[in-house]
Amino acid sequence: MDNVRDIMRSPERVLNSLNEHSKDSSYKFERLYRILFNEELFYVAYQKIASNGGSTTKGSDGRSIDEMSLARIETLIASLKDESYQPHPSRRVHIPKKNGKTRPLGIPAFEDKLVQEVVRMILEAIYEGHFETTSHGFRPKRSCHTALLHIQKTFSGAKWFIEGDIKGFFDNIDHDVLVGILRERISDDRFIRLIRKFLKAGYVEDWTFHNTYSGMPQGGIVSPILANIYLDKLDKYVKEYIRHFDMGTKRRPGKESNDLANERKRTVRKLKKVKDGTEKAALVARLKAIEQERAAFPSGDEMDGSYRRLKYIRYADDFILGVIGSKEDALRIKEDIKSFLSESLALELSEEKTLITHTGKSAKFLGYEITVTRNNHQRRDVQGRLRRTYGKRVRLNVSMATLRDKLLEYGAMEIKLRNGKEIWKPKCRSGLIFNDDLEILDRYNRETVGFCNYYLIANNCVVLHNFRYIMEYSMYKTFAGKYRSTVRKINKKYRLNKLFTVKYEQQGVIKSRTFYKTSFKRRTTAFNGSCDIEPYSIADVSRTNLTDRLKAEKCELCGATGKLIMHHVRNLKDLKGKESWKRLMSARKRKTIALCPSCHRLRHLGKV
Repeated sequence: MDNVRDIMRSPERVLNSLNEHSKDSSYKFERLYRILFNEELFYVAYQKIASNGGSTTKGSDGRSIDEMSLARIETLIASLKDESYQPHPSRRVHIPKKNGKTRPLGIPAFEDKLVQEVVRMILEAIYEGHFETTSHGFRPKRSCHTALLHIQKTFSGAKWFIEGDIKGFFDNIDHDVLVGILRERISDDRFIRLIRKFLKAGYVEDWTFHNTYSGMPQGGIVSPILANIYLDKLDKYVKEYIRHFDMGTKRRPGKESNDLANERKRTVRKLKKVKDGTEKAALVARLKAIEQERAAFPSGDEMDGSYRRLKYIRYADDFILGVIGSKEDALRIKEDIKSFLSESLALELSEEKTLITHTGKSAKFLGYEITVTRNNHQRRDVQGRLRRTYGKRVRLNVSMATLRDKLLEYGAMEIKLRNGKEIWKPKCRSGLIFNDDLEILDRYNRETVGFCNYYLIANNCVVLHNFRYIMEYSMYKTFAGKYRSTVRKINKKYRLNKLFTVKYEQQGVIKSRTFYKTSFKRRTTAFNGSCDIEPYSIADVSRTNLTDRLKAEKCELCGATGKLIMHHVRNLKDLKGKESWKRLMSARKRKTIALCPSCHRLRHLGKV
């Protein structure tokens, strides 16, 4: 019989207990399934999902977060208790990729999102503390930026990059392998059966159901942490591999640098003995020349086979390695990882896309181009000798091709050829001219800020001015197209304090919003949660505003008491009309309103 006390415990206590037990690597978790009977955890899951912009998207069952009620959670938990719960097949949509292909995205039904979010919180409490520091994808306080900045910090001496590419990772995850990994820490057949239900749920595309015999849908809430649990095996394999691969404590001195160092010593000794002023000046000049010449050579022998290092970073199914060693070392590492993935995880390393690149050329990772360049910046040490601050430095760059592709994707520019040279010309986005002024401005701001913030850690982030310029003048041309005017007249009409400004009315008050205008100073730290949707930490699982309002059992429109239904809208701007419930939501700036069954029915009839 399930322990009632555990079911009723607060989410914080439940997850903290799991987290404490997880510190013992030999501990096996039992009776996890009963945690799914805890209503409070589902309230937390509901709040988390409600904050996501896609929460109003309908799943394959035709339902969304709209019309949420406590009864839906109670019914869901009842189906989990008797194990009659069966996930709906996800609704498959295709998202365009940069290479012209598409990525399949599975949209789960809303009830399935709730269960998956609770499962995700349970798995995170168990596994998060045991993931390797080299893993950065879909983890608390980690992001694309933390991965890239860690590369910049640790790959500085690398001579070769290995750009890892797992062929069709999400489509080829072996269900039996994944369950086997989960069973290493979880001894609860009901919980494992639930995971299998998610994996076998299938998907619907073009009104046709498809079974899934391997892989898991991208877009599922639980998919990222299951992927991390799966690929943690790779992280731990590479960690052990590094322990055996790394060799030596210091490179032997480079011949050229060593020869110049010895010449410097001889010249200093001569200088101490020489009396003649002319000869002294010649020796001082030679010392300066030696210091300049030494700066052009590495202090260590880069061909020293007795010194090796291997660095590794993974973000989701993308990973990159930096090798201090020979190309033969890099080839062997690639083959060893390929064998491990095939034999232990039933995955295939793409032969064509897993590239071995000299660090003097660019490796591509998470949209950035990464190179290692020699740094000849010098400073004097305590003895007055010139020293390079770093021998080599990792550069993170955003390519002009990346800017071009994004601008073309947005439809913000056209390319013309002049004397064989590309000329980028901003253009009107005719698809936006029927939007109101504020919507157009917000669209351009959102796209400009999103792109620029992502690439603001690039060493060459100054090129983002080119991106913003095209976006700015495309916006001007879009406004000009909307009003059949010219860019010059539009600029004059909307210019306020030297900024392009759109005025709008909100609740009888005139407000204004300006086009994004700021300097592109490079960031050397990651944005807080700017690149990933951060999972809730255990500290975040307190009582939520939405469920408090449902539990209050007081209609927010008429004041009647009793069971409530929460109505959700995607955007406040969609609330156009004079209906009382729309005016109330607009006044409170809320995208939700808790209604009694009577008001809910009248809302559908358009009578409130």
